[in-house]
Amino acid sequence: MLKLLKPLLLVACSLPLSAGAGAIDQLHAYIQGTQSLRAEFRQTVSGSRKSGPQEASGNVAIQRPGKFRWVYNKPYEQLVIGDGVKLWLYDKDLAQVTTKKLDQALGSSPAALLAGSNDLEKNFRLREAGRKDELEWLEATPKGNDSTFEWVRMGFVGNELKLVELKDNFGQTTSIRLSKLERNPKLDASQFKFTPPAGVDVVGD
Repeated sequence: MLKLLKPLLLVACSLPLSAGAGAIDQLHAYIQGTQSLRAEFRQTVSGSRKSGPQEASGNVAIQRPGKFRWVYNKPYEQLVIGDGVKLWLYDKDLAQVTTKKLDQALGSSPAALLAGSNDLEKNFRLREAGRKDELEWLEATPKGNDSTFEWVRMGFVGNELKLVELKDNFGQTTSIRLSKLERNPKLDASQFKFTPPAGVDVVGD
């Protein structure tokens, strides 16, 4: 089975940035001014030696800091929720829920760039990555040695983020293309809460 949830631990959500300043300054300014967002996404994971590119789609919502909901609708129904304290990963087909402490799960992952605090340079090195394929790129690399990824890159057109790319330590590249993104929508707090369904196995912290 395609394990869709793994990339989610690396990329929780993404944001459009304002034009004008450099990408790093834009990222800081936009995060400080963004408390919530929602969007649809299409995800492709490539580079696996066992199979060809793997595709998925769904929607994401985030309420900073630390609350998010990432829903995979196709090809399998899977759900990841950060409730501010715990991270919940629900695989419907496996009838299994995995839990982690949220601060440990975010750490120096790309999720911490946008779902965590504003102190970005604590865990990441940020740099302007130039222009490629008609996109302006920002690159973030983890400072710690215990990260599960090498880098995450964000590509922009004008004032909007279009594409997120991430290379993990297994040589796979995850690409997430965003659409219908809304900044600072009013979100129902209930969507960031999770109760394991009856009969599923719950493992973790």
